[in-house]
Amino acid sequence: HVQLVESGGGSVQAGGSLRLSCADSGLTFSTHCMGWFRQAPGKEREAIATLNRRVYRSGYSDSVKGRFTISQDNADSTIYLQMNLLKSEDTAMYYCAATHRGCNWSPSEYPYWGQGTQVTVS
Repeated sequence: HVQLVESGGGSVQAGGSLRLSCADSGLTFSTHCMGWFRQAPGKEREAIATLNRRVYRSGYSDSVKGRFTISQDNADSTIYLQMNLLKSEDTAMYYCAATHRGCNWSPSEYPYWGQGTQVTVS
């Protein structure tokens, strides 16, 4: 079931940028960690960025470190993923997720998920 709603996906040329947004469906004050995941055809779902809401600390996978940035809007708690220097390997369905537990890198530890937004890099 949909708990979060992602937007901002689309098609871009290699080297370009996109910013994804994740609208929290009432979980802002009860969740501990937000995460961005992606899944390409034939591959496992991969955690690429996490944000601890309580202390505002972020973490990144090696595949996106230095290119992607996770952040939170101070007013409405919207979660963003700024993606720069995009590569064809970044092509995937991107998902926003949330957990009441501390930040971790396993999809199974996140009970709340969005429906996904497609990112295609040519």
